[in-house]
Amino acid sequence: MTDPRWLDEREARLWQSYRDTHLELMRALEARMISNSGLSGADYSLLHPLSEAEDGVLRTRDLGRSVGWERSRLSHQVSRMEKRGLVCREECTDDARGSMVRLTPLGRKAIESAAPDHVDAVRTYFFNRLSPDEQAQLTTLLDRIAADLPDTCATPDCDD
Repeated sequence: MTDPRWLDEREARLWQSYRDTHLELMRALEARMISNSGLSGADYSLLHPLSEAEDGVLRTRDLGRSVGWERSRLSHQVSRMEKRGLVCREECTDDARGSMVRLTPLGRKAIESAAPDHVDAVRTYFFNRLSPDEQAQLTTLLDRIAADLPDTCATPDCDD
């Protein structure tokens, strides 16, 4: 086996900066969301795609893929949200093996109430710190990185 090609000082600094910034940004957004709406970041992560879906319903596997979660994590989070009345589970009418997750009226009210402040927080903590040119450059760079990443939902665990 060949020796690993370790990160040089510049690469290590960039990687650590990216990781630290992402972690702190997510923590700041989560703390503000909990404080202002009572929703967790995980709640919002699932409520958002459901609120955008036709009739507020998605197949469980599609919801999991949209947020990049494994089946177990998704199932536990949906159970927590179901107990609070934000979502409900339904049988899949066209595939008995599958299931659906539906946004309830309470869930829709929660996401509609939380979304304006969440967007403001994203602008405050992220977009307002970058010029339009920097935003375009960052988009290009991140798209380039994402284009070559492996499909992590090509496993049976992503199915419902």
